[in-house]
Amino acid sequence: MKPTIVVSAVNLVEGGTLTILQQCLSCLDTYYTDKYNVVALVHRKELFNYEHVKYIEFPWVKERWIRRIYFEYIYCWKLSKQLKPYLWLALHDITPNVSANLRVVYCHNPSPFLKTSLKLLKYNYKEFLFSLFYRWIYRINIKQNDIVIVQQEWLKRAFAEMFDIPLERIIISRPISIASSQSYSNGPIRNKNKEVLFFYPSFPRSFKNFEVVCEACRLLEIADIKGFKIVITIKGDENAYAKEIYKKYGNLKNLVFTGVLHKDEVKEIYAKTDCLVFPSKLETWGLPISEFAVYGKPMIIADLPYAHETAAGADKVRFFNPNSASSLQEAMLQILNKDLSNFIKVPIVNHDKLCFASWADMVNSILQLKKDRL
Repeated sequence: MKPTIVVSAVNLVEGGTLTILQQCLSCLDTYYTDKYNVVALVHRKELFNYEHVKYIEFPWVKERWIRRIYFEYIYCWKLSKQLKPYLWLALHDITPNVSANLRVVYCHNPSPFLKTSLKLLKYNYKEFLFSLFYRWIYRINIKQNDIVIVQQEWLKRAFAEMFDIPLERIIISRPISIASSQSYSNGPIRNKNKEVLFFYPSFPRSFKNFEVVCEACRLLEIADIKGFKIVITIKGDENAYAKEIYKKYGNLKNLVFTGVLHKDEVKEIYAKTDCLVFPSKLETWGLPISEFAVYGKPMIIADLPYAHETAAGADKVRFFNPNSASSLQEAMLQILNKDLSNFIKVPIVNHDKLCFASWADMVNSILQLKKDRL
């Protein structure tokens, strides 16, 4: 009888986390179902079409947090006794109570490392409380895992320090590698408008740091700099933070408030954009950096560890102090003056054997683990 792999992902229904789940199941369906029974615990099975994977639906888990807690710490224990898995892979942060030969959790939410402050409490008390909650919920059972998966080196070291986990138990799964991404063969698509277009796509949360972009725009306008537009993907009514941003900067002539855009709309603006601006202070990865890098056009991004890792291999990058609007203004002026002298090609980082660029390599490594070596 074949051993069983259980992939628990009842909370993943959209966005980047759903993509991670789809990549995981695609890998298991293609390479491992001849030797393993693969069981996926999902919200709705209609989201997937991997024919060799068995699905068990749990539509009720996402309805309330108390149900999620019950599922992870009570229901999963009973289910693991029935399924008797060799590997239990939890893809959504929480380490469940299970019985399995190998236990692995994928931690993709950086909320525990969000700097709680009066500013965060003012603009979004839910984010403030969620950060504190995740520090607690991550901690439960995390040392029971044979492996903890994160997406970047800085997260690996942060997890090791915060939760007292040996570094050799934490592996890195890189969702996208700029160095291996396919660039546009005909070169970057240029903005046909005379105005230089800057673009910052993100959802309005306080740590996304929209205010530094808006303040840089204000400084440029005060200096009577013309011939540019800055597009930001907030409307102004999403939450208290967005309202504050719009109230303070909504009168700027060169600032365009679009609201949230669909993926195709974002790609359309990427093609017209002359320079990406990404000032976020906290990211698990920073997907727009990877998405925009393939266009081969300049990027101005926060001088923070996550951004250096995500931008590795990208060309024409300038890092700036995310706490300084004047630092961003200076970098934007260089773009407007067609001066890329301070823009660099970001070195590719050589990672150790505990860093993986593909699910197949990572799953192979996990399945070959021996607990007495950890």
